[in-house]
Amino acid sequence: MNVFNQLSIWLSFQLSIVFLIGIPTTLSLWSIKKRNKAVIKLLSMYWKISLLFFISLLLLIGKYNNALVITNISTLLITVSVWFWKDINDELREYDFSYSLTTTTKIWRWTVTFISLNFLIQSLLNFNCFSFINSDACAIWLQPSSNLYIFIKNLFNFFFGANFTQPIAKFLGLISLLIYALGLIQWSIIKLPKNGRNSCFSQNGRN
Repeated sequence: MNVFNQLSIWLSFQLSIVFLIGIPTTLSLWSIKKRNKAVIKLLSMYWKISLLFFISLLLLIGKYNNALVITNISTLLITVSVWFWKDINDELREYDFSYSLTTTTKIWRWTVTFISLNFLIQSLLNFNCFSFINSDACAIWLQPSSNLYIFIKNLFNFFFGANFTQPIAKFLGLISLLIYALGLIQWSIIKLPKNGRNSCFSQNGRN
């Protein structure tokens, strides 16, 4: 793996911290303050979908061989979730550029899309890592999760006086993945046919 590829993967994870955690947290608080129901609804659904990304980080900590597959699925689902809802898209289009909350939200959606595609491209360049994440050539993919593992391990030991190990991370990740998959299947079978691309957010009292 060349230096440019390593740098690109490292940068992808750094950007994901900012645009998949930091900015949506800010937008969530901002939309609540402004009482913008469309953005509040968009972000609430974003957080539900983005849980898979955090599950994939647990699987990376546990060095689960297919963890990178889950990471890419999570970023693709995140991208779909921020563009999918027709009523929210229609509502956001009604705001002009001067309304900073919706303008920032639109820019954030395009950035999330870019990050998702970049993750996919980088992963395809390291195709063997989809199945053999523990190989030496894939070590760069585990580095960000290794830093997270150290943080969680210290935090876990501080609060509970217990050791948080990689096998525990893998077990928790797989259990969480199963629960997530069941929830997604339930939504696809019950709610999607009923509501379609309508998010059902209330449009009363636009701000």
